Formats: sequence, structure tokens, C-alpha cells
Amino acid sequence: MKLALSIAFRFLSSSKAQTLLIILGIAIGVSVQVFIGSLIQGLQKDLVNTTIGNSSQVTITSNTPDRKIENWQEIQEKVESLQLPTPLTALSASADVPVFISSGDRTISVLLRGLQFPQANSIYGIDTRIIEGELPKTADEVLIGKDLKDELGLQKGGQITVITPDRSIETLKIVGVFDLKVASLNKSWLISSIATSQGVGKLGDSVTSIEMQVEEVFKADEDATAIASALADAKLDVTNWKAQNEDLLTGLNGQSVSSIMIQVFVIIAVSLGIASVLAITVVQKSRQIGILKAMGLKDSVSSQVFLFQGLTLGIIGAVVGIAFGFLLILMFSTFAVGPDGEPVVGIYVNYGFIMLSAFIAIGASTIAALVPARRSSKLSPVEVIRNG
Repeated sequence: MKLALSIAFRFLSSSKAQTLLIILGIAIGVSVQVFIGSLIQGLQKDLVNTTIGNSSQVTITSNTPDRKIENWQEIQEKVESLQLPTPLTALSASADVPVFISSGDRTISVLLRGLQFPQANSIYGIDTRIIEGELPKTADEVLIGKDLKDELGLQKGGQITVITPDRSIETLKIVGVFDLKVASLNKSWLISSIATSQGVGKLGDSVTSIEMQVEEVFKADEDATAIASALADAKLDVTNWKAQNEDLLTGLNGQSVSSIMIQVFVIIAVSLGIASVLAITVVQKSRQIGILKAMGLKDSVSSQVFLFQGLTLGIIGAVVGIAFGFLLILMFSTFAVGPDGEPVVGIYVNYGFIMLSAFIAIGASTIAALVPARRSSKLSPVEVIRNG
């Protein structure tokens, strides 16, 4: 093995330009893999965070006519005690009541969302989305959206009159203004404590949903199935974001397939290039190989020479390629930015994926060397020396 390795290094060093070209080809292939893979993973994370990052990923609702969940505290305790496929990161109840806002001669339909603070902050981040005022602390206090405030000319400290479906009229105090970065929600949500919403909607001590977020978002359906099985209550429905966002999942799967196809074709191109160049090397070095065989070099050792060349080229090319990949990521993050100075796409650096790309490149380089290795083992020293 030491002899084969020594000969492999000698062959590589004797054709520096050729060796550098192969290393550069492998490096470009690995850098493309690292960059494209990190870019698509970052895009997927951005899409998931934008669509479900600040919303419920697993939701328990009632399918009864009044839509009420009576024993919601017990359900929460039971869910918290479960061993789920992926741990929960947030668990919060909410009491939602559709109401109308009367302002002047206008009547607007909105949703009064009674949230369980501070637990709800882990899902919606309301505490970080308040641009004026503070969270509701007592009954009859409410937050309004920025767009609704501007549309109706409301102010913090003022009052808002709401009309419930049973025509009851309630007056709520505006203690703050929020901005969820979604205009439709800023116009259609009023946020209060659960107690306020329960009082306005005459829900008693019941809520309308129990909302959760999970550690691994793509396992939310497994958690939903486990929770539904554990609760075993025909009056309750357990839904998850995957079932409600099939178009998004289709898009994410399409991106993943595109990324894999790009990486496969890059590896194929790199492997063919390595196999071709090393096959030419067999021809170029055939006289030396023939002489070495005449001196007692075994066929297996001559094969190992080219396998070691492929392995060495793969290792060096992978290391250089990872460096190039990080350089591409740095350049993209520096120059491909939006008006706010932030990258247009947040690249996600997954070190496990990068190491996998490196091992794939090394493996492909070694496998590509099998063709020239087999060819070198079949060289006849007598014929090579006789033909010059």
C-alpha cells in the first residue's frame, strides 16, 4: 500500500497542470453543491417561517355546533405529558369571537382573539410586534392592528365599540397597537386576553382552540396523529399545518428535487472528467507502469496507484470546494441584498449537508478511478516495453 501511495503521489506531482485542473473541477462541483444546497435550504426555511413561523402548527378545535372546548386546561395538561415524535415548543389556548366594529357610519367585521399570555407570545410573538402601548393586562383591554388604526382613525388610550353576533354591545379600551407584518391580519384582528374574549363572546370558561408549535415543523402531522390518538375524543379535531398547506409542501418538494438533480448532474460531470483524465494518464504512464511490472509490481498494486490518485484528488478537491462554497455564500450574502440591507434569501449553512457533499465528492472521485485502475492492471509489461 505504501508503494502504491508513493507512486500515486509521484504521478500526480509529475503532471502538475493536469492535477490542478482535476482538483479545480472537483472543487467547482463541490462548491456548487454547497452553495445551491444551502441556498435552497435557506429559501425553504424562509418560506416555512413566513407562512407558519408565527402561527399554530398543530391545532385542537371542537366540532360541536357551539365550537367550545370546555375542559381545555385538562387537555393542555394531558398534551404536555405526552411523549410526542417531536417536542412541543409552544402550547397556548385561544378564545376567538367574531365581532363587528362600529365607527361612525361604518361597520367592519373583525375577529376578537383572546390569547393566553404569556404562552401565546411563543407562537405569535405579540410582545415583540407591539409598536405602541403594551399587552392587555386587565379585562376589557384590547390591542388593535396598525392598518385598522389608520383606517378608522383610532388612537391608543381611546375606546372601541364592538357588536357581538347576539347583538350585544361592548366597549373596549385600546391599550396598544400591533404590526404582524401582514396587512390582512392588521385589519381583521383585535387581540385581548382570554378573559376579555370569553366575556364578550359569553363563552364562560371555554375556549375555541388550543394551538401548538413543534420543534421539527415537518413532523407536525406525526404529533397531530399522536395527540388525536391520546385524546380519543370524538368532539375534538386535531389538525396540522401540512394538511392545510398542500401547495406549499408541493413547492418545497419541487425545490428539493431540483436541488438533488443539480447535484447529481454535477457529480456525474465531475466523475466523468476524472475518469477520462485518469484514463489518459494510464496511456501516458503506460511505459513506467510496464517497467514497474517487469520489476515485480503486482497488478493489484498498479490498480491501487490510480485508486489512491482518485482518493487524493477527491479529498483535496472537496476541501478546496468547501472553501469556494463558503466564499460564494459570503459573496451572495454581501451583494445580493434588498433595500433594507438584508440578504434577499437567508442562506442556511447546514454543516452536516456540507460534510455529506464532501464525502460524496470523495467517493465519486474514487469510484471514477476504478476504470483507469482496471485498465492499468491489464497492461502487459512485455507488450508495453516492446511497443515503446
